[in-house]
Amino acid sequence: MTSHVPDTHVSPVWGDEAPIVADVVGLISRRITRSSDPKTTARTASELAADAGTTITAAGLGSAQALRIFEDVLAPATRAQDDPYNLAYIPAAPTQAARAFDAAVSSFNIFAGTWEAGAGAIFAENEALGWLIDLLGWPSTAGGCFVSGGTMGNLSALVAARSHVRHLRGRDAAGAILCTVDAHSSISAAARVMDVEVVLVDEDDRGHLTGTATRAALAEHPEVFAVVASSGTTNGGVVDDIADLADVCEEFQIWLHVDGAYGGAGLAAPSVRDRFDGIERAHSFVVDPHKWLFAPYDCCALLYRDVTLARAAHAQHASYLDLIDREAWNPADLAIHLSRRARGLPLWFSLAVYGTDRYTEAIERTVATARAIAHAIDECDWLRLLLAPELSVLVFDRPGWSDDDYNRWSSRLAREGLLLCVPTRWKGQTALRLAIVNPATQAQHTIDVLRETTAQQPD
Repeated sequence: MTSHVPDTHVSPVWGDEAPIVADVVGLISRRITRSSDPKTTARTASELAADAGTTITAAGLGSAQALRIFEDVLAPATRAQDDPYNLAYIPAAPTQAARAFDAAVSSFNIFAGTWEAGAGAIFAENEALGWLIDLLGWPSTAGGCFVSGGTMGNLSALVAARSHVRHLRGRDAAGAILCTVDAHSSISAAARVMDVEVVLVDEDDRGHLTGTATRAALAEHPEVFAVVASSGTTNGGVVDDIADLADVCEEFQIWLHVDGAYGGAGLAAPSVRDRFDGIERAHSFVVDPHKWLFAPYDCCALLYRDVTLARAAHAQHASYLDLIDREAWNPADLAIHLSRRARGLPLWFSLAVYGTDRYTEAIERTVATARAIAHAIDECDWLRLLLAPELSVLVFDRPGWSDDDYNRWSSRLAREGLLLCVPTRWKGQTALRLAIVNPATQAQHTIDVLRETTAQQPD
């Protein structure tokens, strides 16, 4: 019987692409199944140009040469975010299942902006979001979508907040966001995009935004439409007093947004769950699975306690969108985006493969590791613990060291692949910070490196 299905393996323009696909799949398999290289780091553009040569040419390089350049020259010039001893900033530790499935998701090229185009993918993403909603203790009206990162998640939530509060107060009555100086930089960025002010409130002596300070600030700034609470600040891992803030926001009819980009994963860990008390009363919440929920970049879960408020703020309308079923679950209606890939599927797959109990175990392991390291620092004669971990971030210093000492120490450990720890500022002073989000990080190895390399002045 003659088949009427065209052969799509050989393109009249691109030719036979099957060998290219095989080469790329081989690269994916090699990378996912091998350990990371902790010595990978940035190089200058001139060095990369010299080693890579001209990569975009009229005739093309062919897959073998292009892949060689990527694997041997370009990829080693990127930081190994998944290395167990990359403890700087907030790194990432995706499961092998999540990374492999991310490649699979790309191969399907799913448009996941509307239910009509991506129903199966959106259904699976919503299963993962449902787990987070259960952790939040939110009602059946809750929902959301996955966006690129905390910056887009925070911006989208705050746009919804302004829309809702303006509806309550009148169109011109909402023009400021309230947060602390330690709130993520994306909050100030969102304010600039939205052309609104930021009201900064002093933290308490523990580094938290409190209800008392917020109430006093709101009395002076009636233009505030949203309070941003941090559930795990990037610099210190501090969780604001969410329950107190929820009381104040209800009193003033203000939107409470919780930025849990890093720390929100702690909701799944019984040992720290009480730090999030009151989050069930927040209006919106973000968490980045690419930080502490073991998913690859880029992935932020954006959630609303009442999803209809998000639709009212974000749904796009145009003649070519008229046939979209607005009763369906369309992620394009819930954030500042239209086109989107199904970036939540790697998290869904990893959760489906391993189960949520394994996620709880992995998060608890990192919390225990952070506490063990903090205890060892506190016991060390020449190191000083400045901030014990509320979640899995800790801050310490080496009394007597100058800024140059810190920088030389950090650079040496990075070059040798021992540990990636970069200086930060804590209460106006130079300090060091460790962020533990990888369950493969060993406390004793980290402690040994810190003790052995900080006992003397750095070379």
